[in-house]
Amino acid sequence: MTSSEQGPSVIYRACNLCEAICGLEITVENNKVITIKGDKDDPFSQGHICPKGTTLQDLQTDPDRLKRPVKKVNGAWVEISWDEAFDLAVDRLWDIGQKHGHNAVGIYLGNPNVHNYGALTHGSQFLRLLQSKNRFSATSVDQLPHQFTSYQMYGHQFLIPIPDIDHTDHMIIMGANPVVSNGSIMTVPNVKPRLENILKRGGKVIVIDPRRTETAKLATAHHFIKPGRDVVFLLAFLNHLFTENLVQTAHLSDHLDGFETIHGLIKDFPYGRVQDITGLSLDVIQSLAEEFAAQDKAVFYGRMGVSVTPYGALCQWLIQLINIATGNLDRVGGTLIPLPAVDLVGAGLVGRGGYGRWHSRVSNRPEVCGELSSSLMAEEILTEGAGQIKAMVLAAGNPVLSTPNGGQLEQAFGQLDFMLAIDFYINESSRFADLILPPTAPLEHNHYDVSFYGLSVSNVTRFNEKAITAEGGSLDDWEIYHELMVRYLKKLDVDKMPKKRGPERLIAVALTNGPYGRRRGKPEGLSLSKLKENPHGILLGDLHPLLTKRLKTKSGKITCAPDLLVADLDRLKGDLFTTPTKDTLLLIGRRDIRTNNSWSHNSRRLVKGKDRCVLLINPADLDRYGFEDGAQVSVKSRVGCVTLTAQASDDMMPGVISIPHGWGHDRKGVKMRIARAHGGVSVNDLTDEKIIDQLIGTAAVNGVEVSLCAPD
Repeated sequence: MTSSEQGPSVIYRACNLCEAICGLEITVENNKVITIKGDKDDPFSQGHICPKGTTLQDLQTDPDRLKRPVKKVNGAWVEISWDEAFDLAVDRLWDIGQKHGHNAVGIYLGNPNVHNYGALTHGSQFLRLLQSKNRFSATSVDQLPHQFTSYQMYGHQFLIPIPDIDHTDHMIIMGANPVVSNGSIMTVPNVKPRLENILKRGGKVIVIDPRRTETAKLATAHHFIKPGRDVVFLLAFLNHLFTENLVQTAHLSDHLDGFETIHGLIKDFPYGRVQDITGLSLDVIQSLAEEFAAQDKAVFYGRMGVSVTPYGALCQWLIQLINIATGNLDRVGGTLIPLPAVDLVGAGLVGRGGYGRWHSRVSNRPEVCGELSSSLMAEEILTEGAGQIKAMVLAAGNPVLSTPNGGQLEQAFGQLDFMLAIDFYINESSRFADLILPPTAPLEHNHYDVSFYGLSVSNVTRFNEKAITAEGGSLDDWEIYHELMVRYLKKLDVDKMPKKRGPERLIAVALTNGPYGRRRGKPEGLSLSKLKENPHGILLGDLHPLLTKRLKTKSGKITCAPDLLVADLDRLKGDLFTTPTKDTLLLIGRRDIRTNNSWSHNSRRLVKGKDRCVLLINPADLDRYGFEDGAQVSVKSRVGCVTLTAQASDDMMPGVISIPHGWGHDRKGVKMRIARAHGGVSVNDLTDEKIIDQLIGTAAVNGVEVSLCAPD
């Protein structure tokens, strides 16, 4: 029974707003969502749902959501037909590319693309035709260090080891708050009980973070650390394993290349300065290392807090080495590689990665895993000369709020000759567009999670059928990209046009040819029809040791000492270990269970209640700067200044302040009424595009130096 028929019906599908992929039970009547609940029969999420899942209903009925194309005419938005919109988009992009060269068209892909299978399967087909090397995405403000490290060590950017959270007895969590984020680079719905189960098994959860997070409050122990200094902690931790003969590579010994050189590379760092640099005593770090090494099943997990720093790549490399040195890589209870039903890595459907295959025009920064750092986007638009970006394709992204120095990017976007946005909101970034093509809402199209089953703590799969029939001539992402592609191919004088085939067909082929598929000699194996017969999803089993069989390195072994990462140790030794510490405030971000980056603030139920865009600061720092709790304070950095309410909190490490990311909506031209009424400030009006990981270009938005003053 489809949702467009009369009478109530229940549709089961997964939420695709974040990585957790929680199952939903959606009651629909007359093509309208009545209720959204957690799907208790989903074998993976088991009925868990966070506040964001229910707001898919709000998104469906949001009067601010665009359903048909709009173009800007004399500063006003005018609705136009799809045919006119497609022709306009392709004509303008083609003309600019012909006049100024392919690289004059820049591309920015926002995070929602990886949560939408139509954008993944068909977006690249069109964007490839543009032949631009000016490709940017949210990756370089997020998980790029994970991908780069996996590319360097395991031969493929998406061979990322995942914590075996359900079987470990000892978990160190550094720079992550999964209780709020629902897990990241670790698809793990209902994570809080899973962490609590570690404690019930007699194990420990240790959190290392500049803030006593929601995750830290349920942990066995929490230790403050200065943001951006995690790499020094990790070096000291790993070095102690070697010096105390605690290294036990166990089952990995025959699969390691270069591991014997690691201790020699790190043993001569001046570890006597560790406490001054990190805020943690060397004794504490060494004790943590000894306790970790003594466990049969332990896992070290680091996420955003260690990734978006000047040494994010080194941090993720050192974390891999710690898990290797203790025999916890590719081991039950340690870290494991998922085997998803749609096996992108095994089937060769996604690139292995790369480094330095081209460089940026202005700063000569290297390409990493197929793109340039988003921190370079503004300078590539603002700096005149051959190859200057003149047009942008903005696909489901809001970089004004989500990348460093948003104020500079606003200036850059304002001078473009043309911008095409694929988005269903006129937000802080798409307001600069000349043309917006809105795709259907999440509940209006089918979905299969191509990305996050490859990062899941269990092997699981499900196909999600649409709950609502789109009205008003709306098009899915894949249909939009197909029409753009066809028109662009005509510009290229291609005679034979590709058939209009949706992503469902591609998923069907990938499932039947995948590791659990019918064509693998398994008559009862997976197929798309079987998934449709099991709307709650199918649990395929626990993860198991697999990495050594899936390595894509030339040697067939784990590359423990990649040249690029080894060379970057010299930069570290000449920087953090020699630079005197400053008496300055360091800025970090934070997440909230009712927000998802900048996406969710146009839902009244998610923004109601007390203001959550506040500055968290240790009471001692508040006194030091002469402010009262609840006062309005201005926070200044090299690039900008924001004013917001200060809230005293013992959860903050002295010398560290926190502002949540994703806010800053009250800007001229934004057409999101609820979000504008609860605007807040953008932390990325403070973060600095010049502070990046020099090796791979990841934005260092954690640990930015700031000062406080009274508002003007």
